[in-house]
Amino acid sequence: MEYSPILHNLHVVPSSHVKNKLFVFCIMLSLWVYMIYCCVGFCSTMPNLTAKRHDNDSEVDIHESFLGASRDLLNNENDLDSRGDDWDEMRGEAKVLDDNAMSGFLNESETKKLPQAIIIGVKKGGTRALLEFLRLHPDIRAVGAEPHFFDRNYDKGLEWYRELMPKSSDGQLTMEKTPSYYVTKEVPARIYTMSKDTKLIVVVRDPVTRAISDYTQTRSKKPDIPSFESLTFKNMSAGLIDTTWSAVQIGMYAKHLERWLQHFPTEQLLFVSGERLISDPAGEMARVQDFLGLRKVVTEKHFHFNPAKGFPCLKRPEWNSKPHCLGKTKGRTHPNIDPEVVQKLRDFYKPFNRKFYQMTGHDFGWD
Repeated sequence: MEYSPILHNLHVVPSSHVKNKLFVFCIMLSLWVYMIYCCVGFCSTMPNLTAKRHDNDSEVDIHESFLGASRDLLNNENDLDSRGDDWDEMRGEAKVLDDNAMSGFLNESETKKLPQAIIIGVKKGGTRALLEFLRLHPDIRAVGAEPHFFDRNYDKGLEWYRELMPKSSDGQLTMEKTPSYYVTKEVPARIYTMSKDTKLIVVVRDPVTRAISDYTQTRSKKPDIPSFESLTFKNMSAGLIDTTWSAVQIGMYAKHLERWLQHFPTEQLLFVSGERLISDPAGEMARVQDFLGLRKVVTEKHFHFNPAKGFPCLKRPEWNSKPHCLGKTKGRTHPNIDPEVVQKLRDFYKPFNRKFYQMTGHDFGWD
């Protein structure tokens, strides 16, 4: 048979083409496997977002055992707002975490521990700001999302809870924050069962301002909700405050504190002023770091006041970088509320405030 260049080329070219295809396929397969590996590794370090599956639960379910059935019309807002904050936090986490914490990420000596300190409340008091400030400290490791373990996921067990926590070394303190803990009846006993030595932090704020902020948050999601004035009263003509509305109920701080003091001594709770956290963040952070037994690392050099937002932003002084501010859900403009309604609320809260001052040994100056 004669040698045919045409037949030779027809034999060689397809073979070379197939080899090229196989080579490209192997590269793509390798990249795909590597991406899956990276995603699995990343997800294992993130909080389990299944804790957020209660979007259809009414926030008042948490409080019904306290003051009976509620006509709370502001359903889901605790979930929706905290979920938005969690994602803001996750996106900005790399900017906020301390270098020491990041450098120890792959350290085999690090383990996941149950939290030794918890920010237990209160909603719209400044818990997100405090958590962000604390995460600047190299000796703090804190989960960004709200686990809601002691109020919504307790049946999943402590090991499930532990897995939500970030890895930490022996010298680091593990923390979490879930503001609804403070007002949930079952939580104090459950935390005590986990560890009677748990340090508890409560961020409190003028209860009238807090209620308006709570309402403002909800209205941003549900513009058609009733007015603040109509929700405040059971009977507007009689001036009877509706204590089953969660926005009002949460601010009855002394009532909730009584339940915590049945399990924990006052020296195990720190009450942080939400107002001072804005006006003097470094001073309030000094108190928090003392309470947690930490070095005073987070100081005035870490804060930059944002006049547009109305609260401090974080900065890294050694980098002189752009300040990192909280998410867009913070710093909303409050609606104008009837001054007479505001005054009635102030009168309503006065006895609760005074009792709270006596119980905590601190006058927050809300009256």
